[in-house]
Amino acid sequence: MGFFDSEIVQQEAKQLFEEYHALMQLGSGYGKFDREGKKLFIEQMEAIMDRYRIFMKRFELSEDFMAQMTVEQLKTQLGQFGITPQQMFDQMNMTLERMKADVEQTP
Repeated sequence: MGFFDSEIVQQEAKQLFEEYHALMQLGSGYGKFDREGKKLFIEQMEAIMDRYRIFMKRFELSEDFMAQMTVEQLKTQLGQFGITPQQMFDQMNMTLERMKADVEQTP
């Protein structure tokens, strides 16, 4: 069975995409959130980033040709912006850390 033939993989990908998309829509109003709302948003972003990192690691570790092609496509796409997947995750984490620091400084 191929990597993408797994119902578990398909369900996780669908759920991860839907939750990320919903969080991005919600995040468009981030500036209007109160302090606790901002904290909750950051926590949810961190949780999704952790799940995404794990999901991508499953792709990397898979011997399935399509999974490997997906990893290579991501590397190619990010490479066009001059970054690697690890740098992408690092930048996301730095952004979330700055957001947390900002929330902590705001009364």
